[in-house]
Amino acid sequence: MAGACEVRHPLFARFVAWEASREPEQARERRRSMLAGVSGRVIEVGAGTGVNFEHYPESVDEVVAVEPEPYLREQCARAAAAATVRATVVAGVVDRLPFADGSFDVAVACLMLCSVPDQASALGELHRVLRPGGELRFYEHVRSSQAGMARIQRFVDRTFWPRAFGGCHTSRDTPAAIAAAGFEITRLEPVRWSKLPFPIPVSDQVVGAARRR
Repeated sequence: MAGACEVRHPLFARFVAWEASREPEQARERRRSMLAGVSGRVIEVGAGTGVNFEHYPESVDEVVAVEPEPYLREQCARAAAAATVRATVVAGVVDRLPFADGSFDVAVACLMLCSVPDQASALGELHRVLRPGGELRFYEHVRSSQAGMARIQRFVDRTFWPRAFGGCHTSRDTPAAIAAAGFEITRLEPVRWSKLPFPIPVSDQVVGAARRR
C-alpha cells in the first residue's frame, strides 16, 4: 500500500519514462522556454524522471524535486546525480508539501496539474511555499478552445482516460485555476502538440508564468 507521500502507477510510470527517453525537440524547446530566466531556489512538483534538470539555467541555486511515484522517483534521483544543477529528490504529494511557508523563489509544474486530485488544493500549496512575489512556471495541456475537441475531452475524462493515464484529466481549465489560487498570470503562450498528424485530447497546451500575489 502506498504511503501518504506516494502515489503508485507502476505501468503508467514506465510509459512516462519511455516517453521521456524519446522526447522530441518540440517538447524539449517548450521545457527550455518554461524555465528560461529562472533563478534562486526552485521546487519542481511531479518531477517525473527528472527530464527538466538539463534545462535549468546556471542562475538556479537548487532544485528540490518532489515526485510521489516510486519508480519515477528512482529515475529522477539518477538524473539528479548526473545533473549540472544542484538537485535534491524527495518523496511527496503536491497537496501536502513538507516545506515551510515562503521557502522557494520559483515553483515549477510541468505536465502534472492534469493529474492531481484537486487543482485548488495543489495550487494552494504551491502558493504557500512560494515567497511573496515568487513565480510559478508551468507547461501543461489544457481544455481545448475548439468545441468539438472539448466535448471529446469531457467524454474521455468521464470514461477511460484517467484510469489509463495515471489520473490525467484532459479538460481542465488550468490557467483559470492558477489565477483563482492567488496568482497573477504574467505570461500565457498557447502551443499545440503536433507530434501526430491529427489532434488528440492532450494536443492543446500552454507554457506560462504567474506571480504569487
